[in-house]
Amino acid sequence: MVLAQGRQRVDVETAKERVLDAAEELYYGRGVQAVGMDAVRNASGVSLKRLYQLYPSKGDLVEAWLRRRDTRWRDRLARYVETVDAGRPRERILAVFDWLYGWFGEPGYRGCAFINSFGELGAASPAVVAAAREHKEAFRRYIGGLVADAELPAHLAGQLALLAEGAMTTAAISGTPEAARQARAAARTLIGD
Repeated sequence: MVLAQGRQRVDVETAKERVLDAAEELYYGRGVQAVGMDAVRNASGVSLKRLYQLYPSKGDLVEAWLRRRDTRWRDRLARYVETVDAGRPRERILAVFDWLYGWFGEPGYRGCAFINSFGELGAASPAVVAAAREHKEAFRRYIGGLVADAELPAHLAGQLALLAEGAMTTAAISGTPEAARQARAAARTLIGD
């Protein structure tokens, strides 16, 4: 009995991962409104019944996708920045923009999933609004921690985050990662490096 329950939990977790992986590819690649639950079912290989057991509505699935994306995105950024010597805290700030440059250059880059989802669903989905705001605030706090480590004025956190946000949007529209280089140059001026 315990083994069967354990297997069922694993199956549920596997199904959730498959559904979220499919949602990631489809929602980010095509947009949330353009993708129905049938497309997620087909891409994930999870039955529609199981899909709705896991995520009773498309809104629930979108929120779960955004929450997972937030965690993964911020973890990737932090791991990259941590490769820079902690004794060089200003370089860690600039490393954020180096990481953005790499992200912007990835195949299929479509901008920030949170900005995109907010633009599509913000007026109709308080959950998407909350997820987007929480992601942006967590990013600003992360930048704030880097600013504090560099013993720079706290107000720079908001300015640096705004540079990064603008670069995300500009890179998506322009189709080139160069906005990250321009934002990095502006950040270097702001931090006096």
